[in-house]
Amino acid sequence: MRLLVTGGSSFVGAHFCRRARGAHEIYAIHHTTPLAMGGVTPVKADLRSLRDRRRLSELGVDAVVHLATKVKGKDAPIQNRQMMDAVLGLSRPVIYASSTVVHWTVSTPYGDSRREDEARLAASGLPWATVRPSAPYGAVLPNHRPAHRESFHTLVDWIRRSPFVPVIGSGDYRRQPVHVDDFSDGMLSLLGAPLPNRAFDVGGATALSFNTIIETIAQALGRRGRRLHLPKALFVQLASFHDNFDADLINAVDEDELADSAELSALTGIRFRAFNEGVKCLVG
Repeated sequence: MRLLVTGGSSFVGAHFCRRARGAHEIYAIHHTTPLAMGGVTPVKADLRSLRDRRRLSELGVDAVVHLATKVKGKDAPIQNRQMMDAVLGLSRPVIYASSTVVHWTVSTPYGDSRREDEARLAASGLPWATVRPSAPYGAVLPNHRPAHRESFHTLVDWIRRSPFVPVIGSGDYRRQPVHVDDFSDGMLSLLGAPLPNRAFDVGGATALSFNTIIETIAQALGRRGRRLHLPKALFVQLASFHDNFDADLINAVDEDELADSAELSALTGIRFRAFNEGVKCLVG
């Protein structure tokens, strides 16, 4: 199968391409740094460009795996809408990697944008599947430098190098980290059959508080992982000065991001490992 992967040079995109190459012909879209990986053809394109959209349509792909997204910035919803326009315009089956933020009770521009993308895909008339990962994590790939560093890698560095780890608020909010290989295999399994026109939540086997995630990583590193709990309001203020922070998402940090993978596991046969199993790849 010939696949077009948007966001192909991102953290999740690179891992997906690594799992998919060999079995499929992969075209990985990049906007800045191309993905240098055997068996993958990098394609420099801006999904917002009409000229690039025409060029992508000439590739003759069989399906699109839409992984690209813009998280922060006032123009993020507009850019995400334009990227979905381009994906739908190819008139090919689509797997869309959304996010468990769609379940938040608090409205944020990012969450609203994800909900809009999901609704537009479902109404498109194309074969589709939406997968919503909770906190994907995985190893650093050799010679891969994504434009945005994966948050778990930053967290591991804090625990390894610092006597304390800053935590927003109580740290009791829960996540269900999913190994990026399991997430990728789930999407690839969906491509092996007609797409089911359904959305699936995707998470690891266990839900963990952020405090427990820190403790699990620290134990794997042989460190203590002391936590320094700081007011959420402080991080909201810092968001104005730091590219890695988004004030709206920080305000919603107390929302749990849980994901029951039972439906996708039953359909694909993929086992989604627990974080204490997968954490070794982060600290190896």
